[in-house]
Amino acid sequence: MILIIEFVLLVLAVWAVMAGIVQYRRGVSFHQAALHAPLKLLFRISDREVDAARKADTPVIYAVWHQSGLDPATMLALLPDDTLHILDEASAKSPFLEPWRALARTIAFNAHHVFVSRRLVRRLRGNGRLAVYMPDDTDPDTKAFRLFRAVARIALKAEAHVVPVYMERRGFVPARHVRTLPPMTIEALIARSGREDMRASEALFGRMIEVRGVSVPTSDA
Repeated sequence: MILIIEFVLLVLAVWAVMAGIVQYRRGVSFHQAALHAPLKLLFRISDREVDAARKADTPVIYAVWHQSGLDPATMLALLPDDTLHILDEASAKSPFLEPWRALARTIAFNAHHVFVSRRLVRRLRGNGRLAVYMPDDTDPDTKAFRLFRAVARIALKAEAHVVPVYMERRGFVPARHVRTLPPMTIEALIARSGREDMRASEALFGRMIEVRGVSVPTSDA
């Protein structure tokens, strides 16, 4: 029994040290660090680029490619704790994500109501932060693309910066690298394209593709 207790205490001590290191390096709360540390170790997550995303000027929308439950768990643990996370219904109800959902405010995504809510725009205009999880589909159909149109519309109305986030898988052994790009407004993305007919949703989608390491053609003008 004594050996078991000693082992448990050793595990807790190692966990606390790991959490302390994550807290110091990423600037998150100890609660966030404690829940991120096991994932960081298990999936070998490289998360340095999140530092720049955390420092993005508000209002800001973190647009995250949603590949698995690991994406919202990691973002809930690493993004500022005043970020409002808009989760799909599965993530909002997942027992696995319950400890991470307690780290920040979350709401379930409703395709018919959430993204037309003026409350989200008001929250952003009040120097707020949103994290939105985009389906992992680089060739979305018309229905799936509605989400990009909705997010782009909110970003335009709130004059918010957009930070794309992609958790890249590297190698055969489980390893993840969190990729981000500098924050840009939709207006800046449209201007950068050199296209007068560029739609806000196209500009957002192009930026999301770009964070995956895929080059996006630009105008020669």
